[in-house]
This record gives sequence, structure tokens and C-alpha cells, in this order.
Amino acid sequence: MKTMVKLLVLGGGLLFGTALPAFSDEPGPPPPPSGHGTGGDQGPAGAPIDGGLGILITMGAAYGCKKYLQARNKIQKAENYGIKQ
Repeated sequence: MKTMVKLLVLGGGLLFGTALPAFSDEPGPPPPPSGHGTGGDQGPAGAPIDGGLGILITMGAAYGCKKYLQARNKIQKAENYGIKQ
């Protein structure tokens, strides 16, 4: 009986905790900038991908080097023991 009560209290707490933000009022959108509409509507600015792309390429290169060195060391150890690959 105690475990059932604990589960009901825990489940109700989780349900109430996740549903509470849905009932809060969010503020409206901000007003447009002062120069908006005078020179025509401008499209949204593109998201910069340079920083993230550089990090991904660098990490991929490092991972490839690591795998290459592991494979080379495995072959060298096998040759030291006289095992042919």
C-alpha cells in the first residue's frame, strides 16, 4: 500500500511539474525594428556554420588519425610476433 501511494504521489508530481509551464502566459513577440518596412522587408540572416563545421572537420581528422595509428600499431605488434596479416 505504501509503494502504491509513493508511486501515485511521484506520478502526480511529475505530471503537475511538466504540465505547469503549459499554463503560464508567454509575452508576445517583440515589436519590429524602427527601420522595418522602409526599404522593403529583409529576409532572416543566415546562421553561421563556419565554427561548427571547422570543429567537426578537426574532430573527424583526429579520429581518423587515431584509428590509423591503432591499426598500424596492431600490424607492427603482429609482425613482431611473426604473425602475418
